[in-house]
Amino acid sequence: MFRRMDLLLFGVVSVLVLFGLAMIASVSVFESYQITQRLVAQGLREDTSNSFYLLRSFTHIVVGFGGMFLTIMIPYRLWERLAMPLFLLTLILLIAVFMPGISANYGTASSWLRLGPFSMQPSEFLKMTMIFYLALWLQKREQLIGTWKEGFVPFALLLSLSTALVALQPDLGSFLVLSSIAVVMFFIAGGNIFHVILGGSMAAIIGLPLILQKQYVQNRFRAFLSPDDPSISETIGFQIKQALIAIGSGGFFGLGYGKSIQKFGYLPEVQSDTVFAAMAEELGFMRLMIVLGMYVIFVYRGYKVAMEAPDRFGFLVATGITTWVAAQTLLNIAVNLSLFPLTGITLPFISYGGSSLLSLMIATGILLNISMYSTQAMALERRSPKRKTQKQQRRTTH
Repeated sequence: MFRRMDLLLFGVVSVLVLFGLAMIASVSVFESYQITQRLVAQGLREDTSNSFYLLRSFTHIVVGFGGMFLTIMIPYRLWERLAMPLFLLTLILLIAVFMPGISANYGTASSWLRLGPFSMQPSEFLKMTMIFYLALWLQKREQLIGTWKEGFVPFALLLSLSTALVALQPDLGSFLVLSSIAVVMFFIAGGNIFHVILGGSMAAIIGLPLILQKQYVQNRFRAFLSPDDPSISETIGFQIKQALIAIGSGGFFGLGYGKSIQKFGYLPEVQSDTVFAAMAEELGFMRLMIVLGMYVIFVYRGYKVAMEAPDRFGFLVATGITTWVAAQTLLNIAVNLSLFPLTGITLPFISYGGSSLLSLMIATGILLNISMYSTQAMALERRSPKRKTQKQQRRTTH
């Protein structure tokens, strides 16, 4: 069974995840010391440590690989039956993040749930369950997707429901990724290009005002639009300014692994949101191109799995998962390069973040499971003409 799996796709993901662990080991040293120092002061730890984020990231990776291997072995058609309940469950969890007592605020957004000693970010899992439900819904309306009443209107309502809850947190990054996934899946399934543009515009019109209600989000847009204003670059634009300094400092070949300067308190969230900038500083442009090349391979192989999927549900799910990784990667890099306002989105497979990594690894396992059926289907198709030819030759001989 595993011989039919896309081994190149599996290898790329494994390398990216392990490379991410190595980068977190390098760039999170200062932040680890800072957070453990605060925990010691609060009486929650006995001593400080430089490996706080490394050890937690290692745990995330072990759990993530476990989730990936589990979904590799589960036939992907099971998710077709579970699409509706899983989608509803994640919507309920998204509502729960606004409830006092179980919500956990990290930074500025209300995006996390506290479940005993653990915390989770439901919006990360919504990306996966929305893909399942959209794939189920789109395949049932295959002949009606291009129509206004039966295609666009229900799609717009579904997209608005999903993204509005994320926008209220507010989580601009997840809002944009979810919208990208939904729009691409709708178009690939046969949606009218005019409806696609209108749907994306409606999502922006509904979601952005909700997101921009928060002052800190407005500040992020101000920092993006006026990067040269000294009053902004030294305050609300400090993070992106330091990211650009880190990227510029790396040059073509980097300062060397472990030799980043910006990680020592200059680059906020260095182990998660801005890990790309720290990578550029340590590795340089040339080595960073190798990492980006691996993302390109992932996207290419993912869409190839989609094109060779044995049924429409597998085709749509594989398309959605690949679009998820592609959109999130591009958005994270754009933010670090100051091509887009700060969003708080992670770099897939590399950034620190348990919910993000687990959901991506589970989704990758599903993509690999589809690849096993895809390879088998294509092999049978390749063999069947030969068999037909052999039978015809035997009949002619007799």
